[in-house]
Amino acid sequence: MTLHQLPIGQSAIITKVGGEGELRYRFLDMGLIPKTKVTVTKVAPMGDPIEIRLRGYTLTLRVEDAKNIEITQEGVDL
Repeated sequence: MTLHQLPIGQSAIITKVGGEGELRYRFLDMGLIPKTKVTVTKVAPMGDPIEIRLRGYTLTLRVEDAKNIEITQEGVDL
């Protein structure tokens, strides 16, 4: 599952950060690191961008970028 599929109000743990080169480094610099808990707080009316909460701050991501972040929902064993 990727971050863009997480419903509003749900939390998950980042398992893998995708992207290549500078894009991946940008994600890591923003705090999108494996084993980090994230919660989707809002989604724009047209579905893009999404707002997430992690590490004590709010971050807005485009859906295309959120598709690069793999997650596992809390309480769900895979």
